[in-house]
Amino acid sequence: QVQLVESGGDLVQPGGSLRLSCAASGSALSSYAVAWYRQAPGKQRELVARITQSSIRNYADSVKGRFTISRDNTKNTVYLEMTSLKPEDTAVYFCNANLRPWATSGGSWGQGTQVTVSS
Repeated sequence: QVQLVESGGDLVQPGGSLRLSCAASGSALSSYAVAWYRQAPGKQRELVARITQSSIRNYADSVKGRFTISRDNTKNTVYLEMTSLKPEDTAVYFCNANLRPWATSGGSWGQGTQVTVSS
């Protein structure tokens, strides 16, 4: 079972940038598809970006062109680079690791990291 720890969340002004990290232990993250989800207050958790074991990427329409997901297997870490941040990006961001690349449930979750976009 892989354990995940997210970091990098912060308070940032609109138009700013952040890089979130999802560090794994207990198993090689390269064996998993990893996805970033977010949940804003009063809203359902939504998929933001996913990278499969073969590094196929997909993104939510709301973040295309602004967010980039990548993986560094030597560091057992997946990153989410976020640019041109908007207030509506404010949420708790979670990473999920799943052996099934296109699964929409299951897998292992981290505890989340808070991103707040506000002036």
